Amino acid sequence: MDHVEVDGLDIAYERAGSGPPVLLLHGYVGDGPSTWRHQIDDLCGDFTVVAWDAPGAGASSDPPESFGITGYADCLASFVHAIGFDRAHIIGLSFGGALALGLYGGHPDVVASLVLASAYAGWRGSLDAELAEARLAQALGLAELSPAEFVATLLPTMFLSSVPPVDVAAFRNSMEAFHPSGFRALARACADDLCHIPPTVAVPTLLVYGEGDERAPRSVAEGLRQDITPSRLVMLEGVGHVCNLEAPDRFNDAVRSFLAANAI
Repeated sequence: MDHVEVDGLDIAYERAGSGPPVLLLHGYVGDGPSTWRHQIDDLCGDFTVVAWDAPGAGASSDPPESFGITGYADCLASFVHAIGFDRAHIIGLSFGGALALGLYGGHPDVVASLVLASAYAGWRGSLDAELAEARLAQALGLAELSPAEFVATLLPTMFLSSVPPVDVAAFRNSMEAFHPSGFRALARACADDLCHIPPTVAVPTLLVYGEGDERAPRSVAEGLRQDITPSRLVMLEGVGHVCNLEAPDRFNDAVRSFLAANAI
C-alpha cells in the first residue's frame, strides 16, 4: 500500500490503473482493499482506482474521536488533492456513502459523480431517532470487545447469502484489525445527521442497495432517491449490506454503466 500525510494523519491507500479517477470509500468496519477487492480489479483497466483506509481504520492513523463527518470530509478533500486529483467519481459504501455526502456538502468541486451503496445520510439523518441512538450506543460498546467478539457480533449483519470464503476471510481479517479509538471516531461520524445535504446534490448519483439489507433497508434507499433529484436506484436481489462483495458482478455492471454515462 501507499501512504501520504494529510493534515498530520498518515493515510494508507491502494492505487491501481490509469484513466479518470475513481475513489472508493469503505464502511465503518473493514478497510479499503478488503472491501473493494473486486471493484479495484474490475475497474482498474479503465480508471485510476484509489481505495483509501479512512483515518481510524486499516493501516491509517487514528483521528480525534470527535472528528465527525466534517473532519473526515475535510481530510478526504485534502487527500484527493494530495494524491494528484482535482475531481473524482466518489463511490462510498455504508459509512463511506455518508462520507461521500459530507464531501459533497463541504467540497462539491471535488465530486464529479456519486455512487452511494448501502448508504445513509448519517444514522440520525436516515434512521428514526431511537434506532440511530441505539446504533451508536451499540457501536461504542463494540469498541470495548475483543476482536473475536467484535467480528462475531457484526459480521453476520453484513451479508445475506453465501460469499466466497476467500472474500469472507479477507473481510473478517480486516474487521479483526479494528482500532478501538478509530472505530469510535468512525461510529460517531456515521451517526451525524446529514439530511440537509441530499437535496443540494447536483451531480449524477447512482444508489445501489441490497434488497435484503437489514442495516440500510429499502426505506433508507427510497429516502435518498427522493431527496437526490439526479439519482437512480438499483436494488440487488438476494443481497445484504456489503452488496459490492456479495454480488460483485452485478454491482460492477451497474457502476461501470453509470461511469460510462458520466465521463469526466
